[in-house]
Amino acid sequence: MSVIGAEKACSELKGWSVADGGKAIEKTFKFDDFNAAFGFMSRCALKADKLDHHPEWFNVYNKVDVTLTTHDAGDVTDKDAELAGFMDEISG
Repeated sequence: MSVIGAEKACSELKGWSVADGGKAIEKTFKFDDFNAAFGFMSRCALKADKLDHHPEWFNVYNKVDVTLTTHDAGDVTDKDAELAGFMDEISG
C-alpha cells in the first residue's frame, strides 16, 4: 500500500472530490432506483472484501454517497484509487 494523496487520486478519477481536509475522496452515485443502488453496493462489497479495504458509505433509495480513505495510513492510498476506479467502472 502506498500513499498517493487525495489530489492525485482525484486527478486520475472521474467525478471524485477531495474530502476530509485532503485525507479522503468522495463521490455520490445515483441510480434509477433502489434495486440498482443496492446491486451496486453488493458488487462493491465483494470487491472491497477481496481488497480488505472497506468504504464508508450511505444509501438512501437511489443514491449512494461514498467516502474512501485508508485509516491505517491516515490518507488516500492506491487501495482507495483502485476501489474508486472499480466503482466508476461498474456504476454505468
